[in-house]
Amino acid sequence: MKAIGNFLWLIIFGLWQAIGCCFCGIICCITLVGIPLAKAYFRIAGLALLPFKKVVITDYLAYPKGNVVWMALGGAGMAVGYAMMGGILCITIIGIPFAKQFFKLARLSALPYGARVI
Repeated sequence: MKAIGNFLWLIIFGLWQAIGCCFCGIICCITLVGIPLAKAYFRIAGLALLPFKKVVITDYLAYPKGNVVWMALGGAGMAVGYAMMGGILCITIIGIPFAKQFFKLARLSALPYGARVI
């Protein structure tokens, strides 16, 4: 099931999300100040590519300042967008497995510092 889910995810959602996050990460790497933001974008891109076999372990208190800056610079918008897409996919029974992955992405994109993707 995970292989089929990852294949469908990659074709329908994942490839474009990973490309977008990698592009944002590359833009952030232009400045030295943006490199920590780029690491978060690349972590999200890795999860967006093949999320069905991965688990997000969070420790939000590890880097509270980084998470506050991330939320102020656009992380809140990403998290809300992923959560809205997950909510829309929950309408159909077929979309529920994909909705779970969007909620996983929303949790990671809300507070990525201190989170690990395994």
